[in-house]
Amino acid sequence: MTTTTTDQAATEELDRLRSQIDELDAEIVRLWKERAGLSKRVGEIRMAGGGTRLVLDRERAILEKYRTALGEDGAQIAMLILRAGRGPL
Repeated sequence: MTTTTTDQAATEELDRLRSQIDELDAEIVRLWKERAGLSKRVGEIRMAGGGTRLVLDRERAILEKYRTALGEDGAQIAMLILRAGRGPL
């Protein structure tokens, strides 16, 4: 295998990998928006029934779930996800 062939194969693999990343990014954005919409609806229903805008125990459980799965970065991701659904505090 020549250097040119090796470079071409590497370029093709990079293109395939980047394409897969782009597909995953699109799915993450879709899921993010879907989750935010569901979360907003939960808050609306809860508040219409006289409840609070958020439930701290539920938020803590979500934070811990992400922290356990992804480490400290997971907690940061969870905070952003929670904010997307309920807005800033």
